[in-house]
Formats: sequence, structure tokens, C-alpha cells
Amino acid sequence: MAAYRAGRIVVTFEPKAAGRFLAARTLLPLFVLPLLGLGVALALTGWIWTGLTVIAAGIIAPRLIKRSAPRFLLTQMFTDERLYDDVVRAGIMQVTLQEPAA
Repeated sequence: MAAYRAGRIVVTFEPKAAGRFLAARTLLPLFVLPLLGLGVALALTGWIWTGLTVIAAGIIAPRLIKRSAPRFLLTQMFTDERLYDDVVRAGIMQVTLQEPAA
């Protein structure tokens, strides 16, 4: 962590792969599908705007989570060694040494 903060190493992520990894690890579809179903049920029972809002949240939230996956994974890897091993093993992250400025 000290080397990263000092700029001696550069960490790069494959954004789409990080999003897929985080979605699978957090079981995101298991939360999104019931949320979408709830939105449809609300819209069909007369709560149209509330239902459409819930549906929109069910569509937008996973995209935001996947978009912020690299930052979230980087932050969590500082405290969880097993997560670091899983991310490296999955080939989502590359760590390169930064040449010192002369």
C-alpha cells in the first residue's frame, strides 16, 4: 500500500472484467431481478410512477456499481488479501513498477 501511495507502482484494471467480477462476487443479479419485479408489480397495481422509479433504480444501480468496480476493488484489496489473490488470479488487475524519476 505504501508503494502505491508513493507512486512506485501503477495498478491498472480491465474495467469491464472488474464489473463482471464484482457483480458475480456480490450476487448482484439476485438483488436486481426482485427489484425489477417489484417495480413491475407496483406499476401494474396503479402505482405507475413509483413502479417506474423502482424499475429505473433497478436498471441504473447495477451499471453504477459496475462502473465503480475498479475503485471499489482497489480499496477493498488493501484490507483483504484473499480478494487480492482472487483478482490477480482472474487476470483483472495488473501491477507494474514505475521507473523512478531521475
